[in-house]
Amino acid sequence: MKTYIIFAHPNHNGLCYAAFEKARQGFTDAGHEVRVTDLYEERFDPLLFFDGEHLRRDLQFDEDTRIYRENILWAEHLVVIFPIWWGGMPAILKGFIDKVFAKGFAYDYTKTLPIGQLKGKTAWIINTHDTPSLYAKLFGVDYGKVLKRKVLAFCGIKTVCHTSMPSTRNSTIDQRRRWLDKIYRLASVIRGQRAMA
Repeated sequence: MKTYIIFAHPNHNGLCYAAFEKARQGFTDAGHEVRVTDLYEERFDPLLFFDGEHLRRDLQFDEDTRIYRENILWAEHLVVIFPIWWGGMPAILKGFIDKVFAKGFAYDYTKTLPIGQLKGKTAWIINTHDTPSLYAKLFGVDYGKVLKRKVLAFCGIKTVCHTSMPSTRNSTIDQRRRWLDKIYRLASVIRGQRAMA
């Protein structure tokens, strides 16, 4: 399976990066083709700017983001790994979505109804956050839900797995090891439309 991993965390010594490494290792060991974008490492510019020469309707043709669009088209499966900060995704990932998941590329409209242009692809969301799990489920506005429901589904991509690592600040070494082992195992068994928990 062709897998494209999008990673959005500036710290390469923390749990989020360890999750990224485990996922990549799991996919690679299972024989998948893997491409990676590390947004902070690449110093991705999340600033969306429009003027007379830079129009929103032309985003689908933007040369600066062409490689990311090509990776998304190439992939059968997307993996998005990021921390939850202030209840949502980091600004750099939001900017990536604003600039790359453009109208005419990721979605379009038939009169007033949206139509996803990336149908047939699947996704896996992996999050870390410091919020207790129950609180996040009951009161959390985002915690990965916006990406799943408002972005990926809107573009025709089906999220087959969402792995959340809550209360990371208070987690034990054993808990973190179990999370990482699970991520590796899931990466080894995800096949298109199905994910085994």
